[in-house]
Amino acid sequence: MKTIIDKRYPFYITMLFIIITFLLPAIAARADNLEKSLRGETFTDPLRTFPMPEEWIKKTIKYAKDAENADISIVMDQDIYHTLLPLIQKYGRDNNLKIKVKEGTCGIAAGMLAAKTVDIGGFCCPASKEDRLPGLRFHTLGIVGKAFFIHPSNPVENITSIQLREIYRGRIYRWSEVNGPNWTIKAIGRLHCQARPGHWRQLLDKDKEFSPRLNEVGSIPDMISQVVFNKEAIGWEVLTMVEHYRTLGRVKILKIDGYSPNDSKALSSLKYPFYRTYNITTWEGKGVENPRAEKLVEHLIKEFEKLDPDRFGFVSQSHLRKKGWRFKGDELVGEPLK
Repeated sequence: MKTIIDKRYPFYITMLFIIITFLLPAIAARADNLEKSLRGETFTDPLRTFPMPEEWIKKTIKYAKDAENADISIVMDQDIYHTLLPLIQKYGRDNNLKIKVKEGTCGIAAGMLAAKTVDIGGFCCPASKEDRLPGLRFHTLGIVGKAFFIHPSNPVENITSIQLREIYRGRIYRWSEVNGPNWTIKAIGRLHCQARPGHWRQLLDKDKEFSPRLNEVGSIPDMISQVVFNKEAIGWEVLTMVEHYRTLGRVKILKIDGYSPNDSKALSSLKYPFYRTYNITTWEGKGVENPRAEKLVEHLIKEFEKLDPDRFGFVSQSHLRKKGWRFKGDELVGEPLK
């Protein structure tokens, strides 16, 4: 037996060399290509402005009735609203300004900007092609890690980004396939902001690519509640919203590829690849500019730098720039070039 093994030893060494040199890189490349093909575009072209008629361009800003006496009128998506509201309120008090802030969605913000009834819009997503109105400027505060979470009784701690995509595609449908219990996976999704890049499109680009068994919900509380009350469920949301709705119950945050969503270093290097982009806007041009709003936006960008990066997974504009993320002016327009 020893002689046979000794004679075959060079063969085993050769096969191991072939596997390490050729097969493993090929498998890794195939997995990488699959992920790239499933992941959607993250940003739109900042140089392309959506065309509007001349009468719209000449239209000035006119606040809604509930903000008639305000110095600054703002509408923000609910994610960014809860993060920025305390900073805005303090700025208003410190500068003796009456600031009207409305909580909404990215769609509501886009609609009120298109109607020219607000000075500032806040988005949890990059701008869509239709959002890029003449005279509207986008300013990025930073990115925020998007967490995937499960029921606390589920023993799974970590899954790969490939496994996560296969779960939401319906290709993996039992937790035992990712070293968990023999439970059916109940995937929960909130496919908001269909017209905008980024957000859930980093997971799967098109809604039709999600499993037909996906349980789609329309609100953040519904997303969290579905996971709180179902031991088989998996859902997603930013950590600030998980904290905001903590009275609904506890969820367990998953690591993806070994990294947590509040690991700001992993986020900035894309080792943790799922995030939202927090953008706010200002107007440029006669009849639409508000210098007070511009100063507030400058202040908020600076204040975002001071937020604890590893509590909720915030990565500020300045840190993104250092890591090679691409900007046009104040707007984040691209991930680092590899």
